[in-house]
Amino acid sequence: MTGLHTLRIGTTLRVGTRASMLARTQTQLVIDAVSHHNPGVSVETVLISTVGDRNSAPLDQLGGTGVFVSALRDALISGEIDVAVHSYKDLPVDEVAAITIGAVPPRLDPRDALVAREGLTLLELPTGARIGTGSPRRAAQLRALDLGIEVIAIRGNVDTRLARVGDDLDGVVLAAAGLIRLGRIELATELLDPIQVLPAAAQGALAIECRADDDATRTVLAPLDDHASRAAVEAERSLLAALEAGCSAPVGALAEVIEADDGSLEVFLRGSVTAVDGSDAVRLSATGPLTTAQEIGRRLAAELIDLGANTMMGSSK
Repeated sequence: MTGLHTLRIGTTLRVGTRASMLARTQTQLVIDAVSHHNPGVSVETVLISTVGDRNSAPLDQLGGTGVFVSALRDALISGEIDVAVHSYKDLPVDEVAAITIGAVPPRLDPRDALVAREGLTLLELPTGARIGTGSPRRAAQLRALDLGIEVIAIRGNVDTRLARVGDDLDGVVLAAAGLIRLGRIELATELLDPIQVLPAAAQGALAIECRADDDATRTVLAPLDDHASRAAVEAERSLLAALEAGCSAPVGALAEVIEADDGSLEVFLRGSVTAVDGSDAVRLSATGPLTTAQEIGRRLAAELIDLGANTMMGSSK
């Protein structure tokens, strides 16, 4: 479906999103930004139900990669919507020819957050404490810390998970960015140091997709794009792709754009792969020019594979 080269005044841009409070909140932020930069364009929200929303089974049982994404992409390709807003970490690494990422807005805090009873931090949790997470990556890294805690697999929206703290769980671990966007970051008892728990690739970032041939919508989205955030996420996701790992694999990645001594911008990328039971892990870092973000990710993945990363991912791949 070919898009118009310019959006006429009065045109309605249809923005697709999942129905969860977090997804709708993230989408409203995008809509507000679109309206700010394009005052002549009206915007309509279209709610899309995904497999991940309809099925409460663990992500690895559902297939992990793409369970929150496929329905939105189908609606985009069919022309039901013009834009899809995703938590970037949910996107499969395989590209879809008909779709492009029109913008990556400025990324929020990429770290994981602990919300625990009585304001406890990770190190203050007692032996046997029950910590909930639906992420195999978080579970593996928490087990690797060998703190004597029990990791419990949970699913559900943010409020559902938070409600279990102090009930049947001593705490939950979830993305800090989600709490920030929902105005709930004050509930975090600790923001986990990436040295302990490396976040998921693209965590904290949004991906705004549109049809690749829709020049008008790409023009509308362009002002929302943050170059540094896009470069960092591209480095992380190229690592994930080179490892042939999905978003539910026990892979952590975090890239930062830093200024080199000569004033040029560089990407500093950290990557990790952890055995599901936490018994082993490999972690490395790499640095290179901003313009080579994807190559940095591929290079670091090769180094991790040389250290046995593929064996550790096992059936999570």
